[in-house]
Amino acid sequence: QVQLVESGGGLVQAGGSLRLSCAASGRTFNWYYMEWFRQAPGKEREFVAAISLNGAITYYADSVKSRFTISRDNAKNTMYLQMSSLKPEDTAVYYCAAVVPGSRWDYSDPRGIDYWGKGTLVTVSS
Repeated sequence: QVQLVESGGGLVQAGGSLRLSCAASGRTFNWYYMEWFRQAPGKEREFVAAISLNGAITYYADSVKSRFTISRDNAKNTMYLQMSSLKPEDTAVYYCAAVVPGSRWDYSDPRGIDYWGKGTLVTVSS
């Protein structure tokens, strides 16, 4: 089992930047695919970004592509989400997530997540 703790959320003006971190403890961090999801008030949880075991492969939602960058440091058991050119519609609780590798990785489906963090709130003001 792995425990995930997000940090780095806060209030930022539109056009600004934030970097989220996800610290993992428990099982070996590099055993897991890692992802970010977000959930805005009144909306369903949605996929943001995903990264492979060694960080070589990344996936992004169309809405954040070219603005957000996912990365991981396996030596520090930490994943990051660098967010830039933030928009008010990026306002949400951002969740860190871990997936145990299996035969198929449907990275955009929250039903495939094995472990969730508790989330960190990002608020983008206009």
